[in-house]
Amino acid sequence: MPLHGGRVPHWLGERMTKLGVLMTEAIVLHYGRDEFLRRLSHPFWFQSFGAVMGMDWHSSGITTSVLGALKRGLKPRARELGLHVCGGRGSHSRKTPDELIDIGLRVGIDGVALANVSRLVAKVDSAAVQDGFDLYLHGFIVADDGRWVVVQQGMNDATRQARRYHWLSEGLESFVNSPHAAIEGRAQGEIVNLADRRAETSRGGQLDILAKLGPDRIIREAAALARRTEPQAQPDDQLLLPHLVMPDHHDVRETDVNMKRLHGNLAAAADRAPVDYQDLLMVPGVGARTVRALALVAEVVHGAPCRFSDPGRFSIAHGGKDRHPFPVPLKVYDETIKVMKSAVSKGRLGRDEELAALQRLDVQARQLERYVTGPDLKEIVAGEFRDSAAFGGRSVFGWEE
Repeated sequence: MPLHGGRVPHWLGERMTKLGVLMTEAIVLHYGRDEFLRRLSHPFWFQSFGAVMGMDWHSSGITTSVLGALKRGLKPRARELGLHVCGGRGSHSRKTPDELIDIGLRVGIDGVALANVSRLVAKVDSAAVQDGFDLYLHGFIVADDGRWVVVQQGMNDATRQARRYHWLSEGLESFVNSPHAAIEGRAQGEIVNLADRRAETSRGGQLDILAKLGPDRIIREAAALARRTEPQAQPDDQLLLPHLVMPDHHDVRETDVNMKRLHGNLAAAADRAPVDYQDLLMVPGVGARTVRALALVAEVVHGAPCRFSDPGRFSIAHGGKDRHPFPVPLKVYDETIKVMKSAVSKGRLGRDEELAALQRLDVQARQLERYVTGPDLKEIVAGEFRDSAAFGGRSVFGWEE
């Protein structure tokens, strides 16, 4: 991902926190905590989750902002949902072990063991995997039963790129034999990956060398090897891990979006609108534009992993803070939060008609995308800019006039 600096403005961060928690609770209500952890370990879903919340759709900032929003929003709900978010960027990442020990004491899980997991995962991605990216963010999400997911991010100052590393406790057999759920980004340059299952012989050999030669002689031998100019053998192809490569361009282009899916989302919103506005969603004042946003939110809640290969499509829900693909329509965003809050609150009480309506919106989109057509992306974005002021459009540059 392109490496972007800056901060999330308060007006967006507040809304990301509210919507992120509501979507989390909707997923937990429908599919359980384990499924939510699985989704966080999927780089395509994670990127789409951030994009639908109005962050820069392709940038490194999605990782920081999504984890920050979840940490703020889930803390007051931790006892109810049984989910805890630890760590963060910079100095916050180093506090993760202490946070995990504290959580362990409160909920009755082995916090010390989790703290060791946090340190080991960070060490693997900073030392065992030497790929030119220096870790600067460590997010650790743990459930009350001790299951966890880790999302880490490193930066490469030379290329101005970031890379994300996803870990999942479910199915993890070893921390050094291909342990990642996924790594975001394709191979570039030479990579020393001692966490590859094929490196087992190398790891054993290193321990033998250390025992026999000692560190001083190893340093002398390494210096002698570095002076040689012999061509190096080419490594085998990398193991096929899921990877997501985001483009440098800031605008959302038609090549970044699966238009069949987007037309399905838009058509489902238009088709369900007469039925779902009052009778099913039961939230007064919700307009057609909000239902379009809800169709994309519903897909992030209910969609299968294969649906998230084009994260840029989800930025069509609530735009982006930097006016790409268009300014954040705050009136639409607030209506989306209102609908989700109503649906989740009633779902908690066993009244799931509104949550069911959102699920039908997602089902309808997948059915319609097989044959519907619609405007191209430039037309859709131009329409959003045209109506931006009426929708309360705002970006880091200010309000739209």
